[in-house]
Amino acid sequence: MIPTVEEKGKRRHPKLRRPTWDAAGVRALRRHLSLTQQELADELGTRQQTISEWERGMYRPRGASAKLLTLVAERASFPYQAAPAESEAAHER
Repeated sequence: MIPTVEEKGKRRHPKLRRPTWDAAGVRALRRHLSLTQQELADELGTRQQTISEWERGMYRPRGASAKLLTLVAERASFPYQAAPAESEAAHER
């Protein structure tokens, strides 16, 4: 089926909701896992300083880091909150 002019540019699915990780969420996940900042950094393949910056609200995880946090949270049965993708814009790193 070839889309008509009216159909082009229209989304077939509503915007997907992705988890957003704020400072409190990252810290709560790390504590739920009983890990130090260094241990979580090692698990995620990042620096301890990055974990610290996330937990202090200087930046928010985005991209692959946010996805990894989500996968870790799901496997650890940690409740996290999905929010509209637009809300990720402000303090990302």
